[in-house]
Amino acid sequence: MPTTYPIVWDQVGERLYETGTDHGVLYVYDSTNEVYGPGVAWNGLTGVDEKPSGAEANNKYADNIKYLVLRSAEDFGATITAYTYPDEFEQCDGSAEPAPGVHIGQQPRKMFGFSYRTKIGNDTDGDAHGYILHLVYGATASPSQRSYKTVNESPEPIEFSWEIATTPVVVTGFKPTAHIRINSLNADSTKLATLEAKLYGSGSTAPMLPLPDTVIGDLT
Repeated sequence: MPTTYPIVWDQVGERLYETGTDHGVLYVYDSTNEVYGPGVAWNGLTGVDEKPSGAEANNKYADNIKYLVLRSAEDFGATITAYTYPDEFEQCDGSAEPAPGVHIGQQPRKMFGFSYRTKIGNDTDGDAHGYILHLVYGATASPSQRSYKTVNESPEPIEFSWEIATTPVVVTGFKPTAHIRINSLNADSTKLATLEAKLYGSGSTAPMLPLPDTVIGDLT
């Protein structure tokens, strides 16, 4: 909250923006143990287009006036684009490997978790000002289109694309969620480093995706 008035716009260091996508990590869900499995790097990540849906207005009228507005449940979805993907994602994309090097499609699609970062920039530090850590839970991927084309004088790599839908997970004291955002400018740096050591692995400890209650506890 401002301590003096009037409000001043666009002061030095306060011209913030978001950009970029990096540090993608895939965590395939282990249904046997009911945990997200060890994380693996998602190289070649080119974008994550977040597509929330729902929360639509349902107007109710009484006494000849608009009496109230009810909102439908909100859902989190996204589109992941990348030049490549981890081998572990094959099972999330409906593929199986019955023999070495042999892949078959139209198989059951496994649920997965996903983390990635977006950068926070400003007018003084550029893209290095900070970042937002995104954690996605209960994701499943739809079949993706692949367009193979001849190599010509302007070759382009294939960019894969997957639409994902999510199932929210429990958060104590709040409604279930499938997406957590953690702002490095506001979070305690030491506690955030501890959380990132879990997400990315440390020493002999494998990367893992903690559930929202654990994330909130780690950062409180």
